[in-house]
This record gives sequence, C-alpha cells and structure tokens, in this order.
Amino acid sequence: MTTTPALQSPFQRLTKLIEGIAPGAPPIDLGVGEPRHPMPAFVGPVLAENLAGFGRYPAIKGTPAFRSSVAGWLDRRFGLDGFIDPETGIVPLNGSREGLFFAALGARQFSAKQPERPAVLLPNPFYFAYAAGAEAAGAEAVMLAAAPGQALPDLDALDPALVARTIALYFASPANPDGAVAGAADWAKLIAWARAHDIYVFADECYSEIYREAAGAPAGALAAAKASGTAEKVIVFNSLSKRSNLAGLRCGFAAGDPAFLARWLNLRNIAAPQVPTPVQAVGSAAFADETHVAENRRLYDAKFALADRLLSPAFGKVVPDGGFFLWLDVARFGGGEAAALKLWREAGVRAVPGGYLAATGPDGTNPATNHLRLALVDAPDVTEAALTRLAETFV
Repeated sequence: MTTTPALQSPFQRLTKLIEGIAPGAPPIDLGVGEPRHPMPAFVGPVLAENLAGFGRYPAIKGTPAFRSSVAGWLDRRFGLDGFIDPETGIVPLNGSREGLFFAALGARQFSAKQPERPAVLLPNPFYFAYAAGAEAAGAEAVMLAAAPGQALPDLDALDPALVARTIALYFASPANPDGAVAGAADWAKLIAWARAHDIYVFADECYSEIYREAAGAPAGALAAAKASGTAEKVIVFNSLSKRSNLAGLRCGFAAGDPAFLARWLNLRNIAAPQVPTPVQAVGSAAFADETHVAENRRLYDAKFALADRLLSPAFGKVVPDGGFFLWLDVARFGGGEAAALKLWREAGVRAVPGGYLAATGPDGTNPATNHLRLALVDAPDVTEAALTRLAETFV
C-alpha cells in the first residue's frame, strides 16, 4: 500500500532523463498515448454545420442530442436497455481527464463520510489525474497494486481503518499501462464491496473500445450496476480520444448515479469547463457510428500482431487484451530507466519508464520500475520501424 506521491508528469521526467543525449536514429516517439490514426471523415462537415454554436455559451448539462446519443451507444455496447436515463444519468465532459479530476471533488463534498483525513483508493500504476483530483480534494491518495494474476486488488485485506475513511475508488479497465481487463464478475465484486462501505466507484473506461478482437469487448461497470438493479455509487467516464482518434476534440462523458451527477452538475456549473455545442454535435455523430471504431481496432490488432512476431522471442507474451500500450518487462536490461536510455541512445525510440507511471511505496519499491511503456499509436509503417529497432536493441 502506497500513499500520495509527489505529482510530476512522467513525460517531463522522460524529457529530463534523455536531455542532452543524441538519438541513435531519426526519432520515433512511442511515449505519449496520443492516437494518430485518421479522424472519422464526418468530423469536418458536422463542425461546419454547427459553427454558429461557437458564438454561444453552452449549457453545462449538454445538449439533449448529445446525451441521447451517448445513452443509445451505452445501450448498444453494454446491453443496458434504457438503464441510464439521458436526462439524469449523463453529463458531457471536456474529455475524461477533467471529469476524473472533478470526480474527487464531488466525492469529498457529497460523501456521507466526513473524516478528518479522507482517503481515495487508486490502482498502482495509475493515471495521474486521479491523484491530482484526490490532492485537490484534500484527500490522501492510497495506491493499491492488483493481486497477482487478478485485475482487482485484494480489497478484503485492506485495513478497516483505511476503509472507514475511504470516500472513493478509481478503477480502470482496460488498464493503463498494462492493458488488464476486468470481467463482469470483477466489476460486480468491486461495486458490491464499495457500496457495502459507502464508497463511490469511479470507473475509467476510456480504453473500452480499444481491445483485441480475439479477446472480445470488455465488460463495463454500468452493466454490472444494471445487474444489481441500481446505478447508486457508480460513475463511468469515457471519451472520444481513443475510441475515435479525437484527442484534440476534448469530448467525453460521465454516466451513472443520478444522485451524484445532479449535485456534481451544480459544482461543475461554477467550476468546470462546458463542452461547446459544435463539439457535442461531433460527439453525437461519433457515438452513433461504429464503422470507424472497428477500423481503428483493426489497425491496432495488426500492430500488436507485428509486436508479437518481433518481440515475443525476447519478451514472451506482449499482447494485452485491451488498450494500445506495450508493457514490457525489462528487468534484465537494468529496469525501465536504463532500458529507456538504451532505446533512445541506440535506436532513437522514445518510451516511458514504467516507474514514472507508478508510485514508490513506504518500503522504497516501485511496482513498475522494471517495465517500459510504449504506445502503439502511430501509423503502421512507423510502428513497424520502431518495433524493429526495439527488437534489434534488446536481442
């Protein structure tokens, strides 16, 4: 168990690590998880049709068309059959990151628990927006590593005193960086445990549509909530950044517990950024179309097949069930930092040391220090060049 780390961008740390070192080949950046596949063709025309909307302040609640499109997609994707009311169960976001940050502020205000030092549980490795939200809310961020061979941490083993002051739990599936996917039973167990202890579940599902076709579509938290009969305490976050290659659009949503979202809207109305109505129009069109999403997965599947061919002889299983990251064990090459330096110095490939994405525990160990994260987000030919260099570097 690890408590709140000093927050520092892993990408700034990487830049400092390789500063002044010449790349061994023309640089290829596999550090940042910024999708570079083509945007859907309808983006430009839909924006053009809705340009007048940039001249008006958008409502924080979003347009009925956007909320309806999201609700329809949730129904089709997760079999919800109208479980989420678009009027009360969906809120537009400027991308999932700001929503995940603001969620902790909501939990701090709305939780029936008001301990002197509230806690927020995070996976380790983790997405830094979770910890930033906890810090802004005046809560202690407590990092939990997954149990060996499982998607979930061992929740039943947590100190009861910690559980008693915990107000929220963040959980991502597919996970960043390792691509681990929670099953329906995992979500059901997590939600039941959280409700038993009056803890909000913030489900980060922004990689939900980036999965290997052979593995199948990941289960979702809202489907598990539906099976329980209520969305109480469960809020899901998703966006178009990964699903639709629209990282710069800044459009996503939160969906779930109507009681939380109603109060959260009041908070957001004075503190959070609205989503412009032309952006929501693009979002409506994107959530209504699956053709471009299937093509997106096809490109990722092809790149992971290439990674499997080139890297499995040296690294074993490298293909995750979800997400678009390679998560390589580089312990025998000196760990993440040493491997990142070697890869940059000899091959010109930029990759993030795993330890930069996780927190160091009280015992001085970091669970990701021996890993390296590479984002397979570039065009297939660029990715092939980078993976070929990587294989040649670590033979």
